[in-house]
Amino acid sequence: MSDAEIPISLRTCIQKVATGPEYSKNLSFEEAHTAMREILSPDHDPVRAAIYLIALRMKRETDDENKGSLQGLLDTTRQQVAPVKELVDIADPYDGQSRGLPASSFLAPVLAAAGVPAVVHGLESIGPKYGATHHKVLKAAGKDVLLSPEAARDQVGNADIGWTYIDQSQSNPELYDLRDLRQRMVKRTVITTVEVLTGPIRAREKTHLLTGYVHKAYPPVYSSLARFSGFDSAMIVRGVEGGVVPSLQQPALMTHYGNPAEEDQVTELDPKALGIEQSTRATPIPKDLPKAAHRDDEIASTYDADDIAEAAAKAGIAALRGEKGPAYDSLVYAGAIVLHHLGRAASMPEAADEIRRIIDSGAALARFEAAA
Repeated sequence: MSDAEIPISLRTCIQKVATGPEYSKNLSFEEAHTAMREILSPDHDPVRAAIYLIALRMKRETDDENKGSLQGLLDTTRQQVAPVKELVDIADPYDGQSRGLPASSFLAPVLAAAGVPAVVHGLESIGPKYGATHHKVLKAAGKDVLLSPEAARDQVGNADIGWTYIDQSQSNPELYDLRDLRQRMVKRTVITTVEVLTGPIRAREKTHLLTGYVHKAYPPVYSSLARFSGFDSAMIVRGVEGGVVPSLQQPALMTHYGNPAEEDQVTELDPKALGIEQSTRATPIPKDLPKAAHRDDEIASTYDADDIAEAAAKAGIAALRGEKGPAYDSLVYAGAIVLHHLGRAASMPEAADEIRRIIDSGAALARFEAAA
């Protein structure tokens, strides 16, 4: 039987990718897709799944392998279409942040108040970082982080709210059920790369991606995957801890496209041009926050993720109330990126001024409080 006649399975994919640095072979889109679907099935073999995911990572994933893996996740995502013309998908790393207080959990109501419906998504805790996630921060802020996909969709479509959080446990239970396997594997895999691109809630006409990265190799990877996933435009920002908010101290790069047929553009972002003058890259962790009881690896935070989330919730709500500081400036910066990218402002400084006006008016806080 020739290779073309051998049925694709997780086992045959392992045989191709797990044969060492000299003999491992790349998978086709169809092979990577089949392997991911088998991993997501309830009766998958966790040993084979772990071997495959680690071997694929060690080999380094190709574009076809990333897209095939993403298609497997898209197949099982309970995707919803909100009754809005367009929205922004805020796709932060699912493992959260641990070296500062994340502010982006509060970006969605700011954008909604600017007339741009927005969605944030994630799950409570996942490696390799196990940091403060949107789930943890918004739960600490009193929000319902377990809305059904339908309820989340309707909240986006509510004219008085216009934003939502959707948890992976609700949008893709099959993927969510791999948490234990992913924890035991320790290292990040292709799942970590592609899960942020599932777009669990889309708009009727245009859905725009806002995501972040740290390592220079990732912008073309995310750009290709964004197009494949169906995002009508994308903003891929070099952000703090791989998030969507750039450093408040120094210039950063953003890779972006305005429509899928357009080539990638690279723009330098400068916080000082927006009137942002901060001595820290992001909102610092309070000095009086207690240290974590124990740390069992070098990636884990010095502080407990729940404590970071609690502090982030307080800082985020204060920023929505107009309290100036790093959290406020983080929302201004990220919000300005979106408004300018969407053509809602002629320049980044004008976009930043509009975001300040919206926050200071109390409109963003009202949107936040109106959400479940």
